[in-house]
Amino acid sequence: MPIYFRPLFALSTACAMLFALLIGLGVWQLQRLHWKLALIEQVNRNMHARPVQLGGGGHLEWEPETNYLRVLVGGRFVNSKEAYIFGIGPEGGPVYHVIVPFLTDNGEMYLVDRGIVPRDLRNPATRPAGIRNAETKVVGIWRWAEAPGAFTPKPDLAKRLWYFKDVGAIARADGIKLWEPPGLIEADATPNPGGWPRGGQTVVAFRNEHLQYAITWFLMAAGLLGVYLAYHVSKGRLGLRRP
Repeated sequence: MPIYFRPLFALSTACAMLFALLIGLGVWQLQRLHWKLALIEQVNRNMHARPVQLGGGGHLEWEPETNYLRVLVGGRFVNSKEAYIFGIGPEGGPVYHVIVPFLTDNGEMYLVDRGIVPRDLRNPATRPAGIRNAETKVVGIWRWAEAPGAFTPKPDLAKRLWYFKDVGAIARADGIKLWEPPGLIEADATPNPGGWPRGGQTVVAFRNEHLQYAITWFLMAAGLLGVYLAYHVSKGRLGLRRP
């Protein structure tokens, strides 16, 4: 039997525009999914590649692809300017990340996250074996500076205690000028004398919910189409024409 269909013009126009929007949002999320998967793959390559030498006047371009880049730098720690960032350790307990300025032989300054210490070892006097004063090399993961959130607690400058890896603010508090553009080197798991600080604390966490979002938009488009057709059936404008 032939199908007859007498669409309502205004409703059909509105539904067609909304349907196109929902499909477009779903396609956009699929594009974002491919971009995110490519970015994750790039980061994994960066973290396992041969380290890039810093400290020789080279320059890293600020791009997502250079985040989590494995780097190597040689020089000396400025241990008198240790700073501490409160965090949660691998076992779920409170720890401090030890942030130390690092001066290269050609005068470039970086901040290095040497790793974590438990609360009772925040004072460097409690871990003298782990203080590096001699010329040394650091291999770690390069992280671009990020801005703290609106609800991040303010730092305790008297205790040199921070609640976010606010690279620029830590440098300003110390009166040091970082290599531009500023970032942070998170030291790898190479053991330190005395066992502390404990490096290798880089966490790679990318939210990747684009596929779920795409499915949601496509399901909403399908639902809209179903409601649109059901409404026309209920009004006798869509159905099978009897001979």
